[in-house]
Amino acid sequence: MVPAQYYLLLSAAVFCIGIFGLLTRRNALLFLMSVELMLNAANINLVAFSLYWGNVTGQTFSLFTMALAAAEVAVGIGIILVLYRNFDGVDVTKATTMRW
Repeated sequence: MVPAQYYLLLSAAVFCIGIFGLLTRRNALLFLMSVELMLNAANINLVAFSLYWGNVTGQTFSLFTMALAAAEVAVGIGIILVLYRNFDGVDVTKATTMRW
């Protein structure tokens, strides 16, 4: 059986990669991918603690987090399409103001 510390280290690494991508990229698509990495790191934690404590509560919360991630992607793709249509690209530094 794999110790819980390995899952936590994996989760911390994935979360740090997500934070790094969020702070260093200017592309809106990469922002979405970085947020997805961070949510997946939280899912790894939830499932690891669920395994450690021997109940399915963490797995249930992980399913809710996956549904939240799917909704976030749907809204994010809509915002990216508006960015691309109005500013001819998905660089978030070009769109300093979103006007009607």
